[in-house]
Amino acid sequence: MSEELPFFYVKSSDDTILCFVIRAGYNAEKTTFFTPLDFSQQIGVIKYARGGKIKPHYHNRVSREVFYTQEVLFIRKGIVKVKLYDKELVFVQDIVLNTGDVILLASGGHGFEMLEDAELLEVKQGPYNGVENDKTIFEA
Repeated sequence: MSEELPFFYVKSSDDTILCFVIRAGYNAEKTTFFTPLDFSQQIGVIKYARGGKIKPHYHNRVSREVFYTQEVLFIRKGIVKVKLYDKELVFVQDIVLNTGDVILLASGGHGFEMLEDAELLEVKQGPYNGVENDKTIFEA
């Protein structure tokens, strides 16, 4: 899909979703979740009218099996170029993210180049097992 849209995703040549991008200017008309139900990270925009309420609740202990880390990055400041690779580590495309943009990195490989001083807020599954166990570094 087009990078010009307020929301888009990128797929590899084998139709695997590599990422979802939600631009800072995205304005959902209603609650909208973007990720498939089987993703280990869910991302969406939740809308409520003034006076809307969410009943007090807690989340039940549920055993989930996670095989790959999916991470969400919120660009709090700056401009960041994301390089996307498929599962064969073949370059797919660059995406430039600006302050306020959000990306969910779903599969494949990725690298980053800071085009301006940047601050990113990252959300991913834990616990983190260190670079040697959680990541494989590769040459682009």
